[in-house]
Amino acid sequence: MEGYERKDGMETSDREEIYSKAVRAGKRTYFFDVKATRNNDYYLTITESKKKFDDNGTQNFEKHKIFLYKEDFEKFSEGLDEVVKYIKAAIGGEIPTTKTTESAKSEFDVDFDQI
Repeated sequence: MEGYERKDGMETSDREEIYSKAVRAGKRTYFFDVKATRNNDYYLTITESKKKFDDNGTQNFEKHKIFLYKEDFEKFSEGLDEVVKYIKAAIGGEIPTTKTTESAKSEFDVDFDQI
């Protein structure tokens, strides 16, 4: 849980970030963040972020996060690869892509400082 205060005084969000990659995909942005535990073991957080507006027009971000630990990398990767291959085969080998116009791009631009 982000910002959760632990007994040792270190917040879980304070883990050292080693590497980060942001992938914009349509209305969503995916963040792939490599972090280190206290024992210097690496793990991956995958965050899906989607810009939302409430009834007052206030902008906020809906986020979903997955923590993936090194002992699960291979099985996760194999499972993901398998289902992507299945989807490609089921729809004739092509994954539809979204083409965005400049106005659509600016509508969904994410200011990373706001997240």
